[in-house]
Amino acid sequence: MVGFGHAVPARRVGNAEIEGRLGLEAGWIERRTGIRARHWAADGETLSGLAAAAARMALDDAGAAPGDIALVLLATSTPDHLLPPSAPLLAHRLGLSGAGAIDLAGACSGFLYALTLADGFVRVQGRKVLVVAANILSRRINPGERASAVLFADAAGAVVLAPGHDPRRGLVSTDLASDGSGYDLIHIPAGGGNRPFAPDIPAEDFLMTMRDGREVFSRAVALMTATSQRALAQAGIDASAVSRFVPHQANARMFDAVAGNLGIAAEKTVRTINDFGNSSAATIPLSLSLARRARAFAKGEALLLTAAGAGLAGGAAVVVM
Repeated sequence: MVGFGHAVPARRVGNAEIEGRLGLEAGWIERRTGIRARHWAADGETLSGLAAAAARMALDDAGAAPGDIALVLLATSTPDHLLPPSAPLLAHRLGLSGAGAIDLAGACSGFLYALTLADGFVRVQGRKVLVVAANILSRRINPGERASAVLFADAAGAVVLAPGHDPRRGLVSTDLASDGSGYDLIHIPAGGGNRPFAPDIPAEDFLMTMRDGREVFSRAVALMTATSQRALAQAGIDASAVSRFVPHQANARMFDAVAGNLGIAAEKTVRTINDFGNSSAATIPLSLSLARRARAFAKGEALLLTAAGAGLAGGAAVVVM
C-alpha cells in the first residue's frame, strides 16, 4: 500500500441530536458503542463525489499518474444508482479513463474483499490498483430504529496498491469467510429482485434494519476472531507481533472483544469510531489513512485488518509495511 486517502462530509452530527430524537438519556450512545459523533452527507452530495475526494488524496499520496492505475475497485453498499455501477463514473471523475472499474457489494467487509482481489491483480499484471470504499449510510437509516440509527455514518477511504519485490512485505495473508445462515440479520427488505419497488410497499422497507443486534454482535466477534487467528497463522506472525490492529469500526465493544480474544494490547487498536461512527466498508481504509497521518507506518510494521458484517461476510488480512 503506497498511498492513502479519506474523506467525510462536512456536516458533523453529535450524539445529542440522535439521543433527543429517540428519547435516549444523554451519554447512552457513547456508552453502548463508543461513538461521540459521525458525519452525514448533505443534500446534493453523492457517493461518487465522496469516493473521488478520498481517491484523489490517495493518488496524490502515492504520486500516481492517471496512466499508472490499471483498475479501480469501489466497495460500496450505497452506489449512486442501482444501475449502472458507480466505479466507472468514479474513474471518469479521476481522469482514469483507461482503467477498468467495477463496484463490489461486500457490505462491512467489502474493503477486505476488494483489497484481496486487488492484490491478486497487481501480482499478475504488475500494475497499480486503486481500492476505494465509500458509503452514504445516512440515507439508508430508519430513523425510528435505535439499533441502526445510532451507528451508521458516511465516509470514504482509499488506498493505492503497487507491485513489490519483497515477498515478506505487502499483503502476506488473507482469510475470508461467510455464514449465509445469518443472511437476514442486517438487510434492506425491499428493492431487490425478491421484492421489487412497488407503490404499496411501506417506505421503511427500503431502509436498513438490524433484526437482532445481540446475535450480530456475537457472530461478528466470533467471525473476526477466527479469521484473524487463521490469517496470523498463515503469515507466521504471533498476535503479540502485530504493530497496529485496524478493525472494522462497527462498535467499540465489538472490536475490543476481538482484540481481547486475540491477546492484542488495547493501545495497538486504531480507533476512529468515536468521531466518525460506522461507515461500513469505509472504516478500515479511513482508519488506515488517519493512522498514517497521526504516525507514519514504519518499514516492517505488521498490520492486522479484520471486518464482519451483513451477509454474514467477513475476514482478516495481515499486511507488512
